[in-house]
Amino acid sequence: MAVNDIDDIYASLGISSRVLNICEDVLGGLDERFREIDRTSEYCQLKVLKAFQKNNVNESCLLGTSGYGYNDIGRDTLEKVYSDYFHTQDCLVRPQITCGTHALALALMSNLRPGDELLSAVGKPYDTLEEVIGIRPSKGSLAEYGITYAQADLNPDGTPSLDNIRNAITPKTRLVTIQRSKGYQTRPSLSVETIGKIIETVKSVRSDIICMVDNCYGEFVERIEPTDVGADMVVGSLIKNPGGGLAQVGGYIAGTCECIENVSYRLTAPGLGREVGPSLEALPRMYQGFFMGPVVAASALKSAIFAATLYERYGFESYPSASEERHDIIQAITFGKPEGLIAFCEGIQAAAPVDSQYAPEPWDMPGYDSKVIMAAGAFVSGSSIELSADGPLREPYTAYFQGGLTWPHGKFGIIKSFQTLVDKGLILC
Repeated sequence: MAVNDIDDIYASLGISSRVLNICEDVLGGLDERFREIDRTSEYCQLKVLKAFQKNNVNESCLLGTSGYGYNDIGRDTLEKVYSDYFHTQDCLVRPQITCGTHALALALMSNLRPGDELLSAVGKPYDTLEEVIGIRPSKGSLAEYGITYAQADLNPDGTPSLDNIRNAITPKTRLVTIQRSKGYQTRPSLSVETIGKIIETVKSVRSDIICMVDNCYGEFVERIEPTDVGADMVVGSLIKNPGGGLAQVGGYIAGTCECIENVSYRLTAPGLGREVGPSLEALPRMYQGFFMGPVVAASALKSAIFAATLYERYGFESYPSASEERHDIIQAITFGKPEGLIAFCEGIQAAAPVDSQYAPEPWDMPGYDSKVIMAAGAFVSGSSIELSADGPLREPYTAYFQGGLTWPHGKFGIIKSFQTLVDKGLILC
């Protein structure tokens, strides 16, 4: 295809030649960054393939079960694949886990008992966990069961304070939670190396404390995972990185045999545990999604770096900055006023393959304490490994961008968002 043919189709999608030239100029300096992302993706892809082959995944593994789900070979084999990838003793990968927050709640509620204390090692937790914990009162929270909460505040620069973590541990501390991704904050996301230092600090005080990592948005970004540096549990959602954009529902919890056994009884019922839970028709997408995950995560990383580089050129703050090393797929861009956040999300929505004709509006989303705007024209509802952006309507009006199943689509989404801000007079170029 000739260059002018590409220009023509971009023009037909509402992109001006001026905006396209600006974006192509930005991309010209990212070749080496993108090559390194591809090298990591290749490494993780081979790790996934090795886990598939070790566990003899075959066509019968793609057939589901119904009813009680007894002797579900495909389900049980998939859990072994995940366990081998994360180098853990055991794992649960289930369509009955509805989202990342549900997976985290299961991991916490199954491994904490009345009188125990939960400690967050990285300051304030993600918004939706506030009700799970009971920071904001909610039915069924940990607080209602007599489980207390403490947190180790971050350093002024947003990095974890090992001294604060060490000092926050008490005889009641049973489980320490470590959130890898920044959530709706501007602190740095955590590298696996940093997570390892946190775990080492916790275990140096008491080796029996469970260390759990919220791994959402971090899978396949680095060549190792938190369980390679001592995490007792890692938790994530299949409609993020490990589902590869194909899994329609589900979550995973990987870790020690004791932790996962406890989770299995909370997921189903005492005495039943992991033996029940049909996979229905979910297995082909769950297997293939995990297989595709490393390449999809690489596309999302390229989109994030492109976004940061482009918007920084026009004076917007980004977290992480364009030049920083990446530890998750989230890109935060601060606009300073609601119009910028809304326009950015409108541009992302307009670039979607599904529901592109609609404009997103802020709304009172369950689990959040302020209105949230979300752009996600996705094949799977709520899938944030697909091209998506969201943010709370509160200062400093930061958009959190993630996803892009393919790099060409992620690239177009960022270009379209930039064009939308230009069209609304919020960027002058």
